[in-house]
Amino acid sequence: MTSDYRIMFTWDNEAGVWIATSEDVYGLILEHDSLDTLVERVRKAVPELLELEGIMDNEVSLNYGMFRKERLTANG
Repeated sequence: MTSDYRIMFTWDNEAGVWIATSEDVYGLILEHDSLDTLVERVRKAVPELLELEGIMDNEVSLNYGMFRKERLTANG
């Protein structure tokens, strides 16, 4: 059986890093300046965190969402 877990990536402009969190995976809070590296870290951390919670899923499906806000000014 496959269980689905939602992971949200948010860009912190002040810190210059992506932050990974999840309402579905207790304790998941990771950050890195590279989104690709952060995804790899999430892939390793999620099974470990689930195991700590006593959840032993054979297959895990990670569903990613991203949020990044940018402020642009018009060239005048």
